[in-house]
Amino acid sequence: MTWPAFPFEGKLRIKKIADPVDIEPPRKGEDSVNCTACHTPDSEYLWANERWRVKTPPKPSGLPIVMILEPRAHLDIGDLSTMHAAELGVLTVRLERAIRSLDSVARVHITRWGDGSAHLQQWFMARPAGYLQLRGPFMTMWDEILPPVDEAQWKLDLDYISAWMGDE
Repeated sequence: MTWPAFPFEGKLRIKKIADPVDIEPPRKGEDSVNCTACHTPDSEYLWANERWRVKTPPKPSGLPIVMILEPRAHLDIGDLSTMHAAELGVLTVRLERAIRSLDSVARVHITRWGDGSAHLQQWFMARPAGYLQLRGPFMTMWDEILPPVDEAQWKLDLDYISAWMGDE
């Protein structure tokens, strides 16, 4: 493959696609009683307000910043009220600006996968400045492949983003 962002080289084989299932299994936390996000205390989050919270993985990974924005209420994207939807837009822009303002970050990729959890999680993944090969849809793979960023700098960056989010 000649796509510069593709993280692999050499001959790869396409896996045979599995037959479709008749009934899809439930996602994690379909019921708020069993939802991890609903039962995680604010102390485990980087930032929170009365309706939203921002968390990070417990340790640094290959990208400078990976963050997750979640509603406090047990909602998926299609369940958001007009107010929640408007706030999601405003917070998405605010968090993207905070992350992108770091010197080590060139761009911020924002995504949501709907298969893992029934509780909405919007992901923010920072592409390191200067690393053009990391552009595009393979950012999640590169995050796993690259060595973890420096933990001390990661913590400073998280403190900076937390302060940015707290400065309304």
